Amino acid sequence: MNPFRQFLIKSCHFDAGHDLAHTERVVKNAERLVKEEGPGADSEIIKAAAWLHDCVTVPKDHSDRSKASMLAAEKAGKFLESIQFPPKKIDDVKHAIEAHSFSAGIRPRTIEAKIVQDADRLDALGAMGIARCFAVGGQLNRPIYNPADPFCKTEPPNDQKWTLDHFYVKLFELPGEMNTEAAKREAEKRVEYMKQFLQELEAEITTGS
Repeated sequence: MNPFRQFLIKSCHFDAGHDLAHTERVVKNAERLVKEEGPGADSEIIKAAAWLHDCVTVPKDHSDRSKASMLAAEKAGKFLESIQFPPKKIDDVKHAIEAHSFSAGIRPRTIEAKIVQDADRLDALGAMGIARCFAVGGQLNRPIYNPADPFCKTEPPNDQKWTLDHFYVKLFELPGEMNTEAAKREAEKRVEYMKQFLQELEAEITTGS
């Protein structure tokens, strides 16, 4: 079995938005971005960071949420040492893990970290992004939308109260924050799908059809 996958199954906690399937999708996204945008990038560093980026998860509404990626980096570093991963690459893996997180606010300084960050953020968009957003909202017991202003047309979005507001607070901003051109193109395509979904949702809310 893949040692990274085995490690996650045995020693890591998953939540609604950060399960093993999410990690596997991020790994696939990263592999695709390496092929399209990563000449000169170290695929070994990228693979390790993509697999281990969520080996520590902290609930979205927890006060320590911004520390999750740093905790994951430390845990990942110890695991990599235990499997004789090339020592000179471990710090770069840890940096890529730390920088992937939106809430940590750490800017990626290597091409490997940029690719892992993009790969993770792509999974927050499109059909899967919609599914994950509502899964997390349900786990936090947040209502789907604000009945007085479902699509944030008259009030500032508040994704601490309403799940749908997260589209406006964060998700629709992600294409402009991608590091690679390939990720930006894919992110823009996925956001267009999300906007079409909102148009259908608005029709159902307002007309019942």
